[in-house]
Amino acid sequence: MRIILLGPPGGGKGTQGGLIEATWGFPRISTGDLLRRAVRDRTPPGLKAEARMNSGKLVEDELVLELVRERIARGDCADGYVLDGFPRTVPQAEGLEALDAGRLEIALDIAVDEEAMIQRLSRRLVCPECDAVFNPAVRETKQSGACDVCGAELVRRPDDAPEVVAERLKVYRDGIEPLLAHYRNRNTLVRIDGSGSVDEVFSRIQTVLAPRLQNRTAGRGVS
Repeated sequence: MRIILLGPPGGGKGTQGGLIEATWGFPRISTGDLLRRAVRDRTPPGLKAEARMNSGKLVEDELVLELVRERIARGDCADGYVLDGFPRTVPQAEGLEALDAGRLEIALDIAVDEEAMIQRLSRRLVCPECDAVFNPAVRETKQSGACDVCGAELVRRPDDAPEVVAERLKVYRDGIEPLLAHYRNRNTLVRIDGSGSVDEVFSRIQTVLAPRLQNRTAGRGVS
């Protein structure tokens, strides 16, 4: 199964994607993480993407699809995967469907208010080494300023700066309605109330996913 997490920046997609991965074993694929890793490693795709990412713009569809194609071809994605932050446009969605045609799909739209988004993003810290994400409102670190996973010093993303966040929200608003309509027309869109605690939101997601994944939890596998 392909699980697509939709929602604004700071809407909790990464946290919920990690919980889905831990519960059902589908790897969470963050295109943001893929792109940042490519930038950090100074790969040709990373060099192309860097300037647009730092200004809050969307990276070209062909470049993102290239990274996604490579990732979903790995063996751990054979039964399914969770996409966090992708697709963001209808052409990206159509490109994804062409890459992996015939796979069962569900798109979860995690809806939160804008004030909550801004608060989450303004406090978020990330690990530049292992891409772990920490936020005092969601996940406290054991040692202030250090990653619980690998011990590296945490940093704030350049694209979490207030002026870049504003641009990211504008880009999101401009692009999301056609994408929601696309999944609505495919009868794969489910809206998830993103208010409340992490556990409360995940409980709502479980209610939606569990019936669809009964075969997998019974050990027979679902793709």
